[in-house]
Amino acid sequence: MTISTVFTLYNLPFYIELHHLLCIFLLFNNINKFLYFAIPKKTTLILEHLLFAAYLILFAWLVTKIKFFVNSGLTAPQLIIVFLLKVIAGIIYGWIGVYYGQIGKMLDTWSFHYESVEAYDLLLHHPHDFFNSLFKNNYGTGFGNFLSSDNSWWNDLHGNAFVMILAFFNVLSFGNYYINLIFFSFITLFGPIAIYRIMIDVFPKKQIAVLLATFLFPSFIYWTSGIHKDGIVFDGFALIIYNFYFGFKEKYFSWKKCLLILLGLGIILVLRNYLLVIFFPALLAWLLSGKLKYRPVVVFSVVYLVSFILFFTAKYIHPALDFPKAVANKQHDFLLLKGGSAVPVTHLQPTVISFMKNTPEALAIAALRPFPSDVKHLLSLAASVEINLLLLCFIVFVFFRKNGHHANSFLLFCLFFTFSSLLTIGYTVNFLGAVVRYRSLVLPFLVTPMIAFTDWEKVNFLIFKKH
Repeated sequence: MTISTVFTLYNLPFYIELHHLLCIFLLFNNINKFLYFAIPKKTTLILEHLLFAAYLILFAWLVTKIKFFVNSGLTAPQLIIVFLLKVIAGIIYGWIGVYYGQIGKMLDTWSFHYESVEAYDLLLHHPHDFFNSLFKNNYGTGFGNFLSSDNSWWNDLHGNAFVMILAFFNVLSFGNYYINLIFFSFITLFGPIAIYRIMIDVFPKKQIAVLLATFLFPSFIYWTSGIHKDGIVFDGFALIIYNFYFGFKEKYFSWKKCLLILLGLGIILVLRNYLLVIFFPALLAWLLSGKLKYRPVVVFSVVYLVSFILFFTAKYIHPALDFPKAVANKQHDFLLLKGGSAVPVTHLQPTVISFMKNTPEALAIAALRPFPSDVKHLLSLAASVEINLLLLCFIVFVFFRKNGHHANSFLLFCLFFTFSSLLTIGYTVNFLGAVVRYRSLVLPFLVTPMIAFTDWEKVNFLIFKKH
């Protein structure tokens, strides 16, 4: 596949051939050396600010020209505002990582950055070692331990691959964190735009509700805009879901759609492979419900019943498929960590009975916390306010939902995928900060339909009827 083909897949209005990329790379490398050795630090700082402004203007213009964004139906000002909000959220994310990193447990973003600067230097001087480092494996288990957090090449791959991405950003940013943030915000805008295009197709008369729930959901825009794996992982999910949805709608899966689905699966495999175990049952149920003549809710129920059985019995097929043990080990790894947002949890055992007993606690942790009593600083206060407002919206939805809407395959996919994700988070994570971060990736799939199905006109009438 050529570079131009890749750009064509994303409907970009231009292409860059490989030799042009190499020329740009060498040019920026020479400029970087010149800036570092020939220009005083004060002047360099000024130039970095100017470069930040130049890139910001360039990419703000670019989001209004890419067909994939333009075809979303959002106006040019709306696209620019959404992009700038992501940049601002990312700056806040990085700023908190500097000044309140220990409180918010957000030092990873800067660790990735500093590692990427070292990787960038390796890329410049020893490119062969740079690329080989991704496949370096010092574990006796080889490429096994697919779902393990210890002694696992797959676990190391998550961070190593992300550092490599940032190293390529450094070619154009000269290793500046906040300039990298502009590139990152641009790349991670594709995922939300893709989900918005799906949701607005499902709810064509609910643009404001879909816009707010898809782009401006506080924890979602915060955690997917900061320089971390979450934003790109969401891009991976969005690639798959977008092409599945419109493939079913058009009743045709082109090679382009299939290729992008594989790309999305590859992104998740590389950056957060264990999510595939959660994702596949929902995706399979969606696929089968589109092919079979049975009611979608029946298909989803059967697929998840079979998945439940396989989850606990697959270990008898092969020891590497011991999923309950993998989940219990993941919880154990979290319990070994220390942090201010840790909460006591029941130790999970790799048995059916233990999982059943832990289910209420897992759902409470993932869907209801942090409670007001869990608030210890501004970040936990924001998370507590958000989840309680969502619970209020859910209550409003229960009493004021619009009738006449039936759950189609896509909406059932959203429901089952979100529920299984929240359950997994509750089983494994005992840090409320991490809970808020992980669930932010899936809440838009639940919140958007909930907001869109609520009869807000009736709510507004009941509140203001006395006036």
